[in-house]
Amino acid sequence: MEKQKILVVDDDKHIAELISLYMMKEGYETQEIYDGKEAAAAVEDFQPDLILLDLMLPGMDGYQVCTEVRKTSRVPIIMLTARSDEKDELQGFDLGVDEYISKPFSPKILVARVEAILRRTGKSAQENE
Repeated sequence: MEKQKILVVDDDKHIAELISLYMMKEGYETQEIYDGKEAAAAVEDFQPDLILLDLMLPGMDGYQVCTEVRKTSRVPIIMLTARSDEKDELQGFDLGVDEYISKPFSPKILVARVEAILRRTGKSAQENE
């Protein structure tokens, strides 16, 4: 069985690496991207099953990345950000974000939310076994 793919987009390399380690431990294949413009291109190349997307990115912010992704894909997107203002969350949902998680967050809760979204979208690893 092919591993499910998660695109991790965060300009903080330490956070991206930590997230990737937790996801790989759970059996996911990951790719880390640190720039918004690169993230938009990586979606087509990597074909992720889910995107973990930071809001504050160089090149193109998370909202712009989400807008670009939604032009061609319905891949689930979880927005990760230190900005937890209601207005920011609502804007993300309006653009097509599936979940919004404020930093700092528990890596175990993040993994559980990823699995829940993949289960709801019919892409759960457990369902594919």
